[in-house]
Amino acid sequence: MPLHLIRARVTPTQLTEMLEELGIYIKLAVDIERQLLAGGGATHYDCEQALLEEGSLQSNVWGCDWMPTRRRLAYESIINIRPRRNNSMEILDPHIREQVAWVVFDRLGA
Repeated sequence: MPLHLIRARVTPTQLTEMLEELGIYIKLAVDIERQLLAGGGATHYDCEQALLEEGSLQSNVWGCDWMPTRRRLAYESIINIRPRRNNSMEILDPHIREQVAWVVFDRLGA
């Protein structure tokens, strides 16, 4: 499984490897506090676990899907369900969505 932690701009090789798992999109987990993302796993959970192992706090990690050919983000993941904070798979808070988008666009070159 070609899962990558992306701390700076993604390389073309990393992007290609992250697409290997699902073909047309990449599952991501984004640490909005540390501006770090993990991508390329089979599930958002895989990506989330990679960030947690690197010292991220679960409260700062959000899941999304990136479709590079369409330059589109989908803000839905089971890891986004948080009691009293986000009661949906979709990220509901526009501020958090904006932070997630900024990290993804900055790191993945969108």
